[in-house]
Amino acid sequence: MNKKLLELLDKINNKKVEVRSLVDQGKIEEAKAAKDELKKLQDEFDILKDIDDTAVTNLENNTNKGVNFNQKKDSVKEFADAARKGFRNSMNEGTAADGGYTVPEDIQTRINERRTAKTSLIDLVDVENVTTNKGSRTFKKRTQQTGFTKIGEGGKLSAGSTPQFERMSYEIAKYAGYFPVTNELLEDSDANITDTLVTWIGDESRVTRNKIILGVIDQKAKTTIKSLDDIKEALNVTLGQAFKQTSCIVTNDDGLQWLDTLKNDRGEYLLQPSPADPMKMVLCAGATTVPVKVIPNDDMPSDTTTKGTTKIPVIIGDLKEGIKFFDRKRLTLITSNIAVAGELNAFEEDLTLFRAIEREDCKTKDDAAFVNGVLTITEATE
Repeated sequence: MNKKLLELLDKINNKKVEVRSLVDQGKIEEAKAAKDELKKLQDEFDILKDIDDTAVTNLENNTNKGVNFNQKKDSVKEFADAARKGFRNSMNEGTAADGGYTVPEDIQTRINERRTAKTSLIDLVDVENVTTNKGSRTFKKRTQQTGFTKIGEGGKLSAGSTPQFERMSYEIAKYAGYFPVTNELLEDSDANITDTLVTWIGDESRVTRNKIILGVIDQKAKTTIKSLDDIKEALNVTLGQAFKQTSCIVTNDDGLQWLDTLKNDRGEYLLQPSPADPMKMVLCAGATTVPVKVIPNDDMPSDTTTKGTTKIPVIIGDLKEGIKFFDRKRLTLITSNIAVAGELNAFEEDLTLFRAIEREDCKTKDDAAFVNGVLTITEATE
């Protein structure tokens, strides 16, 4: 009888593992059938266990003068009781050898994405698709016109000033990278590794373009921003009426925090939801209401190279007038299982290489259209 109980316990534990495995695989109907078999095994165990317990009780009642405390415990009975209570006394799932090996782990092979904030600066600048590797664009110079000269009757006319022109040249550069993946991973993984990698490569393109654009913006001398009055001066004087109406403030999370603390004389916050679109923000800078666009710190980081000081980018102006991005060839992606890249040989090493290439250039279109501001925050020292 004891041997039978042990066999049933072993079957019950194996069946539990099978039920969990079927559920994890999404085979619900098969899991239900396995659960019914588990119940039958459990019922069979309970019946035999009750019979065994009754026999032991009768034996103890027939002994002379009660229980013999020197009598050996029924190890099978203890094992069965422990098993039915979840092995709480001796076996446990926390220790692998004491039962942990029998407990299936909840492991998902599906790739879960952590939430991140991602923004592309390409939407803020002027983008032009080109078909050659280099070229130029002609612009009329910004000069102050003087008007006509007053002359008397029969007087001699003087020559007026004529428009002057200048050219902006571009030369396309190539940006690229390759990404090796073993064919075993592509074949054996439950996750769609290809889609995940393609998404990753697309995001690499976004980061590349952000860096190129920020690099061009930083070619302009920085303007110190200390207060709301400095922002007003940038809008009213530096940018003036040519760009004021189409300007916005572009900053990062650190800059948003500073803008979000600005108040007027009545203690009212100056950063408010846009009446036209509550999901967007505007800064009430005196008589001017200017949109605010926030770029995550990861995409437009503050400068923290100086200990105790944070230099925050606060770009003010119209970047579509200020920056021009020449796109010769949008991101192209090809794969190969026979290519050679660096020290990697896809054919010999059974790899698939993903190669990404894009070609582009970025230039300052009009440096009068934006202010490259920097806000310096110094940590208070004790």
